[in-house]
Amino acid sequence: MPIGLDPSQLPPLTPEERLRYSRHLTLPEVGLEGQRRLKAARVLMVGAGGLGSPIGLYLAAAGVGTLGLVEFDAVDVTNLQRQVLHGTRDIGRPKAQSARDRLSDVNPHVRLELHEARLTSENALDLLGRYDLVVDGTDNFATRYLVNDACVLLGKPNVYGSVYRFEGQATVLCAAGGPCYRCLYPEPPPPGAVPSCAEGGVLGVLPGLVGVIQATEAVKLVLGLPGLVGRLLLVDALGMQFRAVKLRPDPRCPACGTRELRALVDYEQFCGTRGEPAGPVPEIAPRELDARRRRGDAPVLLDVREAREWELCRIEGARLAPLSRLAEELAGLDPERETVVYCRSGVRSARAVRQLQAAGFARVASLAGGILRWADEVDPSLPRY
Repeated sequence: MPIGLDPSQLPPLTPEERLRYSRHLTLPEVGLEGQRRLKAARVLMVGAGGLGSPIGLYLAAAGVGTLGLVEFDAVDVTNLQRQVLHGTRDIGRPKAQSARDRLSDVNPHVRLELHEARLTSENALDLLGRYDLVVDGTDNFATRYLVNDACVLLGKPNVYGSVYRFEGQATVLCAAGGPCYRCLYPEPPPPGAVPSCAEGGVLGVLPGLVGVIQATEAVKLVLGLPGLVGRLLLVDALGMQFRAVKLRPDPRCPACGTRELRALVDYEQFCGTRGEPAGPVPEIAPRELDARRRRGDAPVLLDVREAREWELCRIEGARLAPLSRLAEELAGLDPERETVVYCRSGVRSARAVRQLQAAGFARVASLAGGILRWADEVDPSLPRY
């Protein structure tokens, strides 16, 4: 059955809409009533990035009557390789506003509701509660668990997708008879175990593949057509293979099984991304490090990025010691020497500092802002990525 839409209250289609959606109207599985269901539907997109771009474009084109968008970020030039909602002229603009302009051009009949804020435990139930279903285009574990738990508590379907390098996955969660995200992943991975897209990379067209699948599932949910409930679709873009595996609800799941979870929690803490550190990580500013190097007072410089990042750009004189293999590199390092660690932006280097401190390195610091800030303040010839 379609999601909770009252057939007696479906809005009519204008002559212009009948013409626009004529290819839908001739499909027996859609027809006039199905298109009216799409017009009546209220769908919330969480994110307007790589996944959110095709999701938004195709839901708007399909005639979903009300599209909500939760997005707080701004367009960056590095987004444009995959986030096709935005263009070069949008660099620096809020993504929500850029998306609004593009989607309004795709279909002016769609009502767009912008929520230019970060989704949090404080606002999630209110925001998600205004819509019939949610399409999750986020890129981090904390927000995925937040979206999932809010959907379980509200009884809203959650169209889930994720991408990494050449691989993606998609399914429909929190629907009647189906599992939720916690059934798939009861515990989040350890912090840093799964690199972000910025660290690990992603094939630009892959979010297009997965996002279109998510948009397809959202449309089918509105129409009441069979979909991916109870199946996880795995996408291998490198081998160009698609495989579906069966999913079952976990009766021990605290969200949708035992129902122990009755309220939203602190998801940054749950995922270990906001713990209680044993004091601040020591840092050194790029200009200070540069001045010391010029004076001949240079500490040992460790680059804890991956080899493919090292090939893109590096700080002269650094030694490559990827965070993923840092434990193996310890034997070749002198714990008595002063050591400065850097990565792309400072996140991995902070973790490396903690690891080195635990191994007995007393004089170790992270390069504040990573190689990106070094390029901004010291060596603008280095390419950004």
